[in-house]
Amino acid sequence: MQHEEYAAHDAVGLAALVRDGEVTSAELVAAARARIEAVNERVNAVVVDLPDVTGEHLDDAPFAGVPFLVKDLHQDVAGHPTSGGSRSMSTTPATENADVVDRWLAAGLVLLGKTNTPELGAKGITEPALFGPARNPWDTDHTPGGSSGGSAAAVAAGIVPAAGASDGGGSIRIPASACGLFGLKPTRGLVPSGPDAGEPLGGTATDGVVSRSVRDTAAMLDLLVGPTPRSPYLPAQPATPYAEEVGRDPGRLRIGLCTASSINPSPDPEAVAAATATGELLEGLGHHVELLETAPFDDAALAKDFLTSWFAYCAYSVDEAKRVSGSGDGGFEDDTLTMAALGRATSPVDLVRAIEHRHQHVRRLSEFHETYDLLLTPTTATAPPRIGAFEAPAPVRLAQRALLTARAASVLRLTPVVDQMITQNLGWVPYTQLANLTGRPAMSVPLHWSPAGLPIGSQLVGRLGADGLLLRLAAQLEEAAPWADRRPPL
Repeated sequence: MQHEEYAAHDAVGLAALVRDGEVTSAELVAAARARIEAVNERVNAVVVDLPDVTGEHLDDAPFAGVPFLVKDLHQDVAGHPTSGGSRSMSTTPATENADVVDRWLAAGLVLLGKTNTPELGAKGITEPALFGPARNPWDTDHTPGGSSGGSAAAVAAGIVPAAGASDGGGSIRIPASACGLFGLKPTRGLVPSGPDAGEPLGGTATDGVVSRSVRDTAAMLDLLVGPTPRSPYLPAQPATPYAEEVGRDPGRLRIGLCTASSINPSPDPEAVAAATATGELLEGLGHHVELLETAPFDDAALAKDFLTSWFAYCAYSVDEAKRVSGSGDGGFEDDTLTMAALGRATSPVDLVRAIEHRHQHVRRLSEFHETYDLLLTPTTATAPPRIGAFEAPAPVRLAQRALLTARAASVLRLTPVVDQMITQNLGWVPYTQLANLTGRPAMSVPLHWSPAGLPIGSQLVGRLGADGLLLRLAAQLEEAAPWADRRPPL
């Protein structure tokens, strides 16, 4: 099977070809591996090879024979290391599959490899020291975003039609935006996170996919939703399969458009243009779009609460990696150790306060949703930055290492290190953490490219459980302004 024919189909389409006997799974796998050979050296998306991991007796499975990649973070494949982009875990094999991996295998997907991610998924870019930077297929001097940057780069480069991703602060939507793809973060609790974790990052993180087509994301979400016996609670399940939402009329929606951010008070004009153009398209489709001068929530307070728990979770992740692998501090990057140090310097009261504040953000957003069905923002505040753009200046790196050596975590708060970490983590992605802390579903749609040819997505955030509505609207946008055939010049 030639690449042009392979790349012309999404995952649903490839599955139909296998089911109808027009192509074999072996041919699809060969086409995907040929594409890895052709482009992966340039994009560095696939960092771990898997020996065509499959389930059993899956001739009637919905995605039987379709090639797939999983993220090298929490998406464990038994017998193979899940490094999380860290040297500390790069040789420690997982003892069992993650729940989402079991569900992908049960659906007939063929796992070819694992994708690049920043160390412990802790950044919105994908530049781990272990594997080197993943690169954006639209311009390989730029980042594909993070932390699912390798997955997004692989899909945009035509290696697979959809790939495993996860989102704890925007890590599905950010790389979807950067790579011209569709990405949906589901409502909190819909997708199980076991068997080892019940609620990663205190429930703010979830698994999903990045894809070219809305119907692929919808069908993949149908595979993933639903509790296991180990789940911490039973979320309300969708009344209709998500795949059936695609093509349904979303109705006339009231949408609040906001580009303001106190975290980044001067978003790039191209990011503003992306959201504004999406608003105009939505109005042309019959929806009511209203420009909001200020954000309908306190995004500065939300960012503080997000980073407080984020750094504490980083400290926990470092300690867990040390415990499991037996590694020391030498197995981690300085930035990761700095975030972990900040986490350890956080008082228990401050951490609990940040967690409890989530309810305040939920209340503010629910008040917004009394008037509006959806919140529309840019997905990111800038086009994808250049590789290395967030590398700390030499004086900051020296201060960072000295403080880490002295273990003076409390002093870190008085240095430029903290400002650098905040800029690095949130400066270009100030819009995405809202959906994580509130547990609401949110998606990035690829409707805008900068004059330099770099994608910038538009984000839409819905009410609790509005995943189906988002998919209906995404499919309407996809039909009005198709994006699947727009390919990077790789």
